[in-house]
Amino acid sequence: MRMRPIYDPVCLEHETGAHPECARRLAGAGFDEERVAPAEDSLELVHTGGHVDRVREACARGGMLDADTVVSTGSWEAAVRAVGATLQAAEEGGFAITRPPGHHAAADRSAGFCLFNNVAIAARRLANAGKKVLIFDFDGHLGDGTSAIFEEEDQVLYWSIHQHPAYPGGGGETEIGRGRGEGFTVNVPLPPGSGDDLFLQGVRHTLPVARAFAPDVVAVSAGFDAHRADPLLDLNVTTHAFHRVGRLLAGEFENVFATLEGGYEPAALQRSIRAFLDGFNGGAGEALEKATDSSFKLHDEFDMRLCHLEECLAPHWRL
Repeated sequence: MRMRPIYDPVCLEHETGAHPECARRLAGAGFDEERVAPAEDSLELVHTGGHVDRVREACARGGMLDADTVVSTGSWEAAVRAVGATLQAAEEGGFAITRPPGHHAAADRSAGFCLFNNVAIAARRLANAGKKVLIFDFDGHLGDGTSAIFEEEDQVLYWSIHQHPAYPGGGGETEIGRGRGEGFTVNVPLPPGSGDDLFLQGVRHTLPVARAFAPDVVAVSAGFDAHRADPLLDLNVTTHAFHRVGRLLAGEFENVFATLEGGYEPAALQRSIRAFLDGFNGGAGEALEKATDSSFKLHDEFDMRLCHLEECLAPHWRL
């Protein structure tokens, strides 16, 4: 089944001013427009009522939710429709091209440009319906909100590849979940400077865990700030890798949907989204950037991290 973009221009009404997470990320991208249903009634699947109220009140007056997260009078509608677009993507196998992003938002707080955790809300709804859900997060930052929400659960497996160290901290290979959820968090920490080769090696090396988990649905937190042009991270990934990841997911899993997370250089972000969709939908990717390679030193560092990850996961999974 083809993955189609789901884009509601209301996301541009989330005004943030001179901020990396701004409307320019998606303005003029050329996706077909549609109105999606707001999902205010689904917020408390993941978030506390107090958090929902705080965000609503902050949006009504405008200002800051934390040191990094800006809201305006258009932010509430954009945020609840971002959740709605993600829920629609889960139903249709689509890609919610939306903002604000979500994966840093925890149950009781906003953070890292994120108001509500779009992918976690969709995953919770699916889990409540008895589905096993794999969340694959290839944003260059750890989705600490998503990880925290599901860290003690075994019905949702959180699998993340990201730069380490980097904002928001954490995300090392020793963090594998807690309690019933031990073994159901898989962090693949890339050294700064990593290129396409290490990014794809990390995905392929840990893919056996995802296969063994045998998810009913795969929810993709699709962030593209690992791109080499992105101003907020120090990775060296290109559209080549995002195309390959799309192709891999389509080949491995039957039920997949995605929602947009990061990516803060607008032209690179829009090229990366299209590369991922092209890969997922079977396109050849003729206009991709040349793949990047990492230094021997980075290979050695990453190999040590993967070996340590294998040791940490050995009681639960075979890699």
